[in-house]
Amino acid sequence: MGLLEWARDPWGVDVPIHIGWFLIWVALGGGALFVILHAVYIRYLARPRQFAEEPSGTGTTETPERVPRHSIVARAFHWVMAASMLTLLATAFLPRLGVRFPWVTYHWIAGSVLTVSVVFHVIHASFWLDFASIWPDRIDLRDAVHRMRRFMGQSAPPPKRFGKYPLENKLYHAAIVVAGVCVIATGIFMMFRVRTVFFPRNPYLLSDMSWGLVYVLHGLAGVGLITLIVMHIYFGIRPEKRPITRSMIFGWMSREFYLEEHDPQRWRIEKIPNSTRQRT
Repeated sequence: MGLLEWARDPWGVDVPIHIGWFLIWVALGGGALFVILHAVYIRYLARPRQFAEEPSGTGTTETPERVPRHSIVARAFHWVMAASMLTLLATAFLPRLGVRFPWVTYHWIAGSVLTVSVVFHVIHASFWLDFASIWPDRIDLRDAVHRMRRFMGQSAPPPKRFGKYPLENKLYHAAIVVAGVCVIATGIFMMFRVRTVFFPRNPYLLSDMSWGLVYVLHGLAGVGLITLIVMHIYFGIRPEKRPITRSMIFGWMSREFYLEEHDPQRWRIEKIPNSTRQRT
């Protein structure tokens, strides 16, 4: 039940070889506990949301009926990444649960797809999308403080409506970036220990201790992704979040939802009625 499993190398030195596999259940349990606590909070404890008032008529006259949110390229990346990540988790952890299949080949292929899709997304987001819109800004942090003070019963002004992405989306994105970069970086090193089409097998590239740390970091990032994916699926199916989920399928959200949840001054929409084309 240790956090790490150890082995002794030929020189008698104990080196880590991977995480304790019980952490799979800890990750699943942590995700389930979060879902339960959040659902209880929303049902019984959360107060009705209140936003700072916007100037009358802001954004209503020029806002299209269908507000474009995600381009077809962004949506394709999201679903390719989702499929590859779920495949990675299945091929990594199902063998530990007794399911036997040639998982190593499927695993490194899925990892390669994930790596290529993430590199593509970084380039696409940097030059064709509004790269800064997914990261917390000063208004997000200020409003987070105000929300916390209001939750504690203290006096604070109501927060503004969100930009394109609510703060919780931005924080989740940051967490998935950390876990994803860790799992990709360590996965690339681990590919040197198996036969692939990319480079010759070289299990002596790193020392035993370094290989152990690579496997440990890879495993920790993997179980972290389990919890993050449970949370992501949960929020994706919640009633108040379904318009955002549908926008990842169809590319747009309704004018009503946009004006209710988002600040037109922070997320400006192209004046192209009945179109799902977007600039950001």
